[in-house]
Amino acid sequence: MDKMFIISQKHQQQTDAISAGVLLANQLGLLPEVMAYSYESFSDDEYHNPRIAASVRAKILAEDEAYVQNTLNQLNANNTPFTTMWCKNLCSHACEHIRPDEYGMMLKSIHESTHFLPIDWQLIRNTKVPLMLLSNNPLNRVKSILMAVELGSNNSSKQALNQAVILQANRLAAATGYELHLGFVIHFPKILRDMDLVNSQRQIKDAYRKHKQEIEEIGLDCDHVHIMAGDADMCLFELSCRLKAEYLVMGARQRQGILGHIIGNTAESILTRIRSNVLVVPYNTED
Repeated sequence: MDKMFIISQKHQQQTDAISAGVLLANQLGLLPEVMAYSYESFSDDEYHNPRIAASVRAKILAEDEAYVQNTLNQLNANNTPFTTMWCKNLCSHACEHIRPDEYGMMLKSIHESTHFLPIDWQLIRNTKVPLMLLSNNPLNRVKSILMAVELGSNNSSKQALNQAVILQANRLAAATGYELHLGFVIHFPKILRDMDLVNSQRQIKDAYRKHKQEIEEIGLDCDHVHIMAGDADMCLFELSCRLKAEYLVMGARQRQGILGHIIGNTAESILTRIRSNVLVVPYNTED
């Protein structure tokens, strides 16, 4: 059976990743495994005195171990394996440790700030398994899931990513019993819409007609398919708010080489707005 890798960072999150992760792992039929990462920057005295530094580190790790054990006890999940680790580069360790043939998902709560931290973006860009990011500013949710799919693409990598997103979204819907919705955005530059140079409603009607067979193959009711025109990040954000979606399932094309470090993508622009839990489905692509 595949495992779920639950990242715990005490005092660095609002959402309880352990409780949410164990519950979701049980729903998905995955074996939960908790990794509690700890790291603190030392003061000058601690930094220059190895004995003091070692003592402080041991105390922090002991506190974190007690926290994880107590949380698992309260969840009646005492058999859940967990590890506490002193680690400065969480992303490198997690992405090297998690192999797709052993793990079905990684789960992490985003930082308590209003913005994603560099570590969150690094995980999105480098994870090899689906990554669940728990929102720190959730909507008043109802039982719904929104998956973002690009209909009608002729690009083989986008088609493969679409299928991976649909597969993960269906698994999540089956496990939770939530209603599944599909969102597809026809992109038009804002200036064209503002100048009334395109008829958005006609384009949307044409898209429903053009992609009818593809939509039928996905197997959703018509009222659960939402085609919009505009900017993908804003349209999907507004749709997720309207649906009060608890989860957004979306794909992320992971570029390699220098472009992977300097160029963002639609997934990242959406994540700066979204207030749902987000399941990022990775797909590696060469530039």
